[in-house]
Amino acid sequence: MSKQVRVRFAPSPTGALHIGGVRTALFNYLFAKKHNGVFFLRIEDTDQNRFVPGAEEYIMESLEWLGISPDETMGKNEKFGPYRQSERKHLYKQYADQLIHSGWAYYAFDTSEDLDTLRKTTEAAGNTFIYNHTVRETLDNSLTNSPEKVAERIAAGEDFVIRFKTPVNETLHLTDIIRGDIKFESNLLDDKVLFKSDGMPTYHLANIVDDHLMETSHVIRGEEWLPSMPLHVLLYRAFGWEAPEFAHLPLILKPVGNGKLSKRDGEKLGFPVFPLQWKTEEGTSLGYKENGFFPEAVINFLAMLGWNDGTEQELFSLTELTEKFDLNRIHKAGAKFDPEKNKWFNHQYLVKKEDKALAELFLPIVESKGVSSNLDYVTKVVASVKERAHFVNELWDLSDYFFVAPTSYDEKAAKNWKEETPELMKQLIVVLNAIENFTSVNIETIVKDWMTQNEIGMGKVMQPFRLSLVGKMMGPHLFDIVEMIGKEETIKRIEKAIASL
Repeated sequence: MSKQVRVRFAPSPTGALHIGGVRTALFNYLFAKKHNGVFFLRIEDTDQNRFVPGAEEYIMESLEWLGISPDETMGKNEKFGPYRQSERKHLYKQYADQLIHSGWAYYAFDTSEDLDTLRKTTEAAGNTFIYNHTVRETLDNSLTNSPEKVAERIAAGEDFVIRFKTPVNETLHLTDIIRGDIKFESNLLDDKVLFKSDGMPTYHLANIVDDHLMETSHVIRGEEWLPSMPLHVLLYRAFGWEAPEFAHLPLILKPVGNGKLSKRDGEKLGFPVFPLQWKTEEGTSLGYKENGFFPEAVINFLAMLGWNDGTEQELFSLTELTEKFDLNRIHKAGAKFDPEKNKWFNHQYLVKKEDKALAELFLPIVESKGVSSNLDYVTKVVASVKERAHFVNELWDLSDYFFVAPTSYDEKAAKNWKEETPELMKQLIVVLNAIENFTSVNIETIVKDWMTQNEIGMGKVMQPFRLSLVGKMMGPHLFDIVEMIGKEETIKRIEKAIASL
């Protein structure tokens, strides 16, 4: 690439950052890092009516938690600052005026009531109203008023907007990195408002001006912006600027049914759609972090929503993703969101984590149960049960018997407790008491020798033995449990089972 890659994530601070927005940020980040470029964050807050306090901070915290913080943004390497559009509003009017002077835009004085009436009249006649070349020469704007009259009305403080003057009878041949060549007919486009009567630019003008001034080389965004692509390319042409390359990402689709993934889908099916917890007056929505997901697992499964490297590989570190990422490997079709696959990714990362690192996360949960333990012991516990867990907070239910004796016994498993079982368990206690080298391998050898010599069936001892220690028929290798909880606790639990069952 001849010029430096500079890409941006440009969300509006209107609420929690949706997981679809996170994926857009991720793909921009990966593309920048792949090409030794710059990934910057711009906050598009020109619509102050939709501004939500705390949303900007939430966006920053989310990207930081995920490990994809921007290279440039508010308060960080502000090479092209400010990075909030509300702090750049003094810039936009001059560019809107430039389009007026070059004939690419015009003042429009039509009131919303006038346009609403016209729209209803047009629709009543069975047609669709579009403010473009078909009607603009008949409406109340600077194309139908003299320059003197326009100046007089503006000087008098009359409300106006500035609209783009879309070319007539032109077929636009545009290129999208993901979708290839796309054609748009200019006659089907409307004359979008670029500058509003409140003195603020619309998204279209501010976006183009900022991308140009911040030297954006590639615009990587969601496919919902694809219909805006012709206007944006025309705006670059109108200003005489080189347009960036465009890539429109596929939608993330609902797990069930059709359409875009929404917050409601998550609430209905019980999975998060936000990276971090988000509180509103209606309640609190938990994020991936609070639901126990590792940030690297979230990054991995999001990368696989709409992209792959052409192989069967599914697990990628952020470094590997950066090395392999290619916009040409992104699919055009929407990517179905699979909550179970998300959990599978988290399980993979949980299993890959070092036992001690997992134990450090699990120890506070153990202590919250009123159990006093130490990191070495918890590390051994984690090593024996982590293969069965998706999340750290599931480890307690998988391993509580390592810390506390069972208070109840699984009814189905208790059917294995026969008339002769108490006597066999008493004999087992005698055998265990006599063992000096209390290690898993040695205990197993001695207990199995005892059963063989006395012609006792394996099931007659092993099932009641596990039930006594665990309370149910689950857990890792039985003699590993025996070694870890120790001789005294093992015998105490068997005695308790004899008395209870």
